[in-house]
Amino acid sequence: MKIRVPATSANLGPGFDSCGIALSQYLVIEIASASPEWVVEHDLSDSIPRDESNLLIQTALKLVPDLTPHRIKMSTDIPVARGLGSSSSVIVAGIELANRLGNLNLSIREKLEIATEIEGHPDNVAPAICGSFVVASYADEEVEYVKHHFPECDVVAFIPSEELLTSASRGVLPNEFSYQEAVKASSIANVMIAAVLNGNLPLAGKMMEKDLFHEKHRKHLVPHLAEIRSITQEMGGYGSYLSGAGPTVLTLLAPDKSEQIAERLKELDSNARVEILAIDQEGLQVY
Repeated sequence: MKIRVPATSANLGPGFDSCGIALSQYLVIEIASASPEWVVEHDLSDSIPRDESNLLIQTALKLVPDLTPHRIKMSTDIPVARGLGSSSSVIVAGIELANRLGNLNLSIREKLEIATEIEGHPDNVAPAICGSFVVASYADEEVEYVKHHFPECDVVAFIPSEELLTSASRGVLPNEFSYQEAVKASSIANVMIAAVLNGNLPLAGKMMEKDLFHEKHRKHLVPHLAEIRSITQEMGGYGSYLSGAGPTVLTLLAPDKSEQIAERLKELDSNARVEILAIDQEGLQVY
């Protein structure tokens, strides 16, 4: 049995801690035979455990503490600590691992509630489970979510070689907003979401670049954001935004422009990865 979970991009600018999309990079978990103890085989960093202390197994055991150990093969092309939901993908896979081996028969809502409780907010885990575009809230320990088809487009990801930990990126955010500023920021987010629902990506991209919730506080941590945004505007992309807590920057654009913009972005940093991705419409899949 295989479990496949897509990468995700959270916030989409002003949709802070609530909006997210699923992307065509994947974590794949292959469940092999039962074993005396948990073994997680992977070719990733040596800092990622290969026993039951792995986040995948720890998540599964939170749901079913007496789950029968298995040999697991883990592979992923989702970069770690780059704002593309690498930890969320493992959490979602761990929940599904417990769901399948423990015969829990969890609904999508139940999976999302568990994942949100573990992660703290739903913007990454919701699209990882549902696919496409999801708007979700987590208030008073209750999760509400709406999935909608994201308009067809290419997504160019500029992925720096340096990590930016979420804890460091969150540390620069303000503790409070003025009432006037909060109203302005939420109106930008509302128009962005409405534009996505109407299939109006030029307007959605414009509003993504007007975010007041987090990007203006984090821009000094990601100096390439302004450069990428300038290139995007010059070459006719819809818009660029900081993916999650960063440092990855995503650019939304029509497919006929993606190769040209990707080549321009490669000139900014020879050590960065520049990849052309698609929106994943399926979310969590089990084969």
